[in-house]
Amino acid sequence: MARCGVREAWPSSWSRCGSRPRLPRSASCRHRTSSRAEEAAQRWIRMCRNLNSNCHVHPVRTDGLSPPCDGEQKLSFLDLLQISKTIQRLFFFDGPDLPPFPSLVSALRSSLAATLAVFLPLAGKLAFLPASGDVVLDFSPAAVSSGVRFVEAEFSSGADGMRRLARDAEHDTRAFVQLVPDLEARQLPAPVLAVQVTRPAGGGGGGAVAVGVSIRHAVADGQAVWRFLRAWSTASREGPASLAAPGFVQPTFDRTGIRHPKAAEMARTVLSLVAPALPLLRSASSKPEIMQQSRRTFLLRADEIRSLKQHILEQSRAVKGGEPSNSKPPSTYVAISSLAWTSVLRAKPSIHDADDVQLMVSADCRNRLRPPLGDAFFGTCVKPCFARASAGDLRRGGVARAATAIQDAIRTHLEELGGDPLSDAESWTAAYRAVPQERFVAVGSSHRFMAYETDFGWGAPTRVELVSLFVRQMVTLLGAKDGGVQVSVALDGSAMEAFAASFVVPVSLVCPAAEGDT
Repeated sequence: MARCGVREAWPSSWSRCGSRPRLPRSASCRHRTSSRAEEAAQRWIRMCRNLNSNCHVHPVRTDGLSPPCDGEQKLSFLDLLQISKTIQRLFFFDGPDLPPFPSLVSALRSSLAATLAVFLPLAGKLAFLPASGDVVLDFSPAAVSSGVRFVEAEFSSGADGMRRLARDAEHDTRAFVQLVPDLEARQLPAPVLAVQVTRPAGGGGGGAVAVGVSIRHAVADGQAVWRFLRAWSTASREGPASLAAPGFVQPTFDRTGIRHPKAAEMARTVLSLVAPALPLLRSASSKPEIMQQSRRTFLLRADEIRSLKQHILEQSRAVKGGEPSNSKPPSTYVAISSLAWTSVLRAKPSIHDADDVQLMVSADCRNRLRPPLGDAFFGTCVKPCFARASAGDLRRGGVARAATAIQDAIRTHLEELGGDPLSDAESWTAAYRAVPQERFVAVGSSHRFMAYETDFGWGAPTRVELVSLFVRQMVTLLGAKDGGVQVSVALDGSAMEAFAASFVVPVSLVCPAAEGDT
């Protein structure tokens, strides 16, 4: 089969395996503050230098805008599933349009203050109520009074080192972690948002900067995070009046629409598994064995994605002996997930053909609930869908067999449940634990998240990555330029090269014309 290599780097300079420049592992940040708001921040003393001590951003109301009522929201059982996780997004910016660092920081702070007035719970805290056993999102005046921690730091390897991080296909995880703010907390109450802006050492910024954002997953899923980031970047680019513009949709935070007959019982069960000693917390986002995984980013062009979808369709027809004329190619999400799943399997010969393997994809349920919550809902409203097959079936059937398994899982876990997509929630834990972690792959994020449109006023980012990692084998998608999709992969180091060799797109059926996607 003729094959086209998938690029393992961002368009301007990424390259094929074996020619990637690597940043020395000693690269680090320098920190310059004597104030520590959290015990976890003590680790920064050795590697970062804070340029402004004890800086916190507080909500500032924009004229003509009604902020959400303060108070508290009890977390749903969907929120609680994520209570030990933190979403850490990292943006690299570069080029002559970057303003001087003080001006850049000022713009980010002022626009963040205006955006927090709209997304007020992000200025609050997660809190535990011993009397009821509930975990709540507290955004009362007392809870938001401390504001959101805003860190300014310098990267000791300079502008060239920062540009290498943004350019290399293979992640330098240690350096990435230093460029996002630490939001770890050992117990509740705990803040839910922190921001870090890092410039190269030597002053001035050198035309490069990194913006890191950490948000507790219990208060926001991927769609909610990107809604906040779009609002913040727009406020920075166009001014805070954009938050009161006619086209801006105010976020909603009410979780009472997430219903289940056994919601209270499931909440207790979830907490007993992920946070059994509240108010003490344990982290699932930074376990050493997870963060030590090899991680690499690939790019699929729009024409390669069309080719992949057509290949899956024709392979499926061949296996089934022909299909009706109205059969359609799989969605972009299913096609790329299928290629990633089979590539992981081919990279791990230790998995026997008779072994079951599992892929977990996440489905947004906002508009599937009855009544629907709507796109403006800010919280966690996703459910897992588990695709399962034998390793032998996937090896023999390839991407077409994987696509069928994923489509069947979405149909079973989502479409066939109609207006009650959460009705099978009691089975999720057992399904998650059905196979060992070495035979489990999770797909996160979405190609519909247009991360490279995050413009704070000085142009699109040169690189966007998810720094946090929740399982050992994880694939995350993001929308890229010109209809492409960025695919970031975490695997055992011994399997990454074999994965890269398999993660290729057939070129025999390249489709030049754009087609609709689902």
